[in-house]
Amino acid sequence: MRILFMGTPDFATVSLAGLLEQPDFTVVGVLTQPDKPKGRHMTLTPPPVKVMAMERGIPVWQPETLKNGAIADLLAELAPDAIAVVAYGKLLPEYVLHYPKYGCINVHGSLLPAYRGAAPMQRSIMAGEKTVGVTTMKMAKGMDTGDMYLKAETPLTTDDNFETVHDRLAEMGAVLLVQTLRGVEAGTLTAAKQDEALATHAAKIEKADCLLDFSRPAREVFFHARALIPMPLPFAYLDGKMLKITSLRLAETEGLLGAPGEIISLANGKITIACGKGSVVIEGVLPEGKKSMTSSDFIRGRGIAIGAVLSNKKEM
Repeated sequence: MRILFMGTPDFATVSLAGLLEQPDFTVVGVLTQPDKPKGRHMTLTPPPVKVMAMERGIPVWQPETLKNGAIADLLAELAPDAIAVVAYGKLLPEYVLHYPKYGCINVHGSLLPAYRGAAPMQRSIMAGEKTVGVTTMKMAKGMDTGDMYLKAETPLTTDDNFETVHDRLAEMGAVLLVQTLRGVEAGTLTAAKQDEALATHAAKIEKADCLLDFSRPAREVFFHARALIPMPLPFAYLDGKMLKITSLRLAETEGLLGAPGEIISLANGKITIACGKGSVVIEGVLPEGKKSMTSSDFIRGRGIAIGAVLSNKKEM
């Protein structure tokens, strides 16, 4: 099978590696997003999929747009039997969707039709779902609306954060992609329609999504924060300055009481914060203008006291 791979971030590299391990698959090329400036010095940086493809000697294209037949000649040249799409970052025009014999097969980081959109893993964790998972589907014109092939799921636990879920689902998605391509080629897979009544949207994570609201129950605060760790990191304001949180857990007891956001304990070098119901324990922070540190180091350096408040507003 001749496969054109379309993907951009780390999540997609796992699927690309999985395809390259199959002796009877030929990855004829890779399409990925253009290099983007990153970091303090805005250094032009290639996406992870490009780096992997170049290391493996696979031709790479980075079109600014797919519209108006921009890659029609390339498709004709490469003649893929299938296009594998994993977190590419743009909707595919109909001429691309309809080109390959076996269609465009997508790996999506949720159990569709729930969490269609740009941030399915983060939104699933934020919601505190009992399970998270991946779905392969035959892509259609809409946003993640295509007929579904295979699903795989895994429990979401209080030990999980975005990184652990991302890595687990990336591995599961890579396995599912190979299984799906083989099943489609063999004619043994039947795609199932999505139930539109169950569809939900997973919007892109914006800065406003990272601001914690401690008036919510502790469990909701916890999973909201864990969905943003290790990046882009949840935050609140302490004395008018942004305080990002790099590590937290649910408090073991709900006996300590306080107003939402109030620091109610500094025992054992941990910062316990009251929520609307229950409390969370902050174990690591990234203060504004500083480096990441443990809560105990932050407590010693700042001299914060019980009764101080973490707010969702910059000025109290």
